[in-house]
Amino acid sequence: MITIAIDGFSSSGKSTMARRLAAKIGYRYIDSGAMYRAVTLYALRHGWASPQGVDTEALVAALPGIEIDFAPQPDGTQHTLLNGEDVEQPIRGIEVSESVSPVAAVPQVRHALVAMQQRLGTGGGIVMDGRDIGTTVFPDAELKIYVNASAETRAQRRYDEMRAKGLQVNYDEILENVRTRDHIDSTRAESPLRKADDAVLLDNSDMTLEQQDAYLLQLYQRTINHASAKN
Repeated sequence: MITIAIDGFSSSGKSTMARRLAAKIGYRYIDSGAMYRAVTLYALRHGWASPQGVDTEALVAALPGIEIDFAPQPDGTQHTLLNGEDVEQPIRGIEVSESVSPVAAVPQVRHALVAMQQRLGTGGGIVMDGRDIGTTVFPDAELKIYVNASAETRAQRRYDEMRAKGLQVNYDEILENVRTRDHIDSTRAESPLRKADDAVLLDNSDMTLEQQDAYLLQLYQRTINHASAKN
């Protein structure tokens, strides 16, 4: 079994592709972004975070008391647990989306979650998506994929996803949030979003899910065959 790292901008579809790929090849899927969203929700509930900034001292002091896990669901998806509470729906809301990048930019938060992610990925057999999986969390992953799509395409995807969940949202607000997060994620000092030198670049703006699935399975099989040939 190998480790598959999928990185990319917000709402690029990386979580969907990672989850579907994991299901098809029998690997465990880990949504690293959900972990940052869970920490952000915790900070928001305590008044330590907003789009303008983070009370870093208070949040860092609370990190040892934050436990994040995932609960598999009957439909093959998973829900995020924050200290045992199912927070899958609240972490996907616009309030968390507006504050997650500043929280994720706090070095101590990243250090704590990277360590947690590395523990979850011990032994391989995982597909993990995020912003720094192929560059920081698993720099030695056998297969790395870097996903991109236009900001407008990603905002529309996010809008459709949230409307499908019954949430009342505004497209222009989501587009602005996408652009703001792109800037923060790409320019932060700690583990900025960037393509690993050995990652495969995938622009999925015009790909159907079926085309995307087929391409990823092809990459996976090629990587497995290469690994077998080396051994």
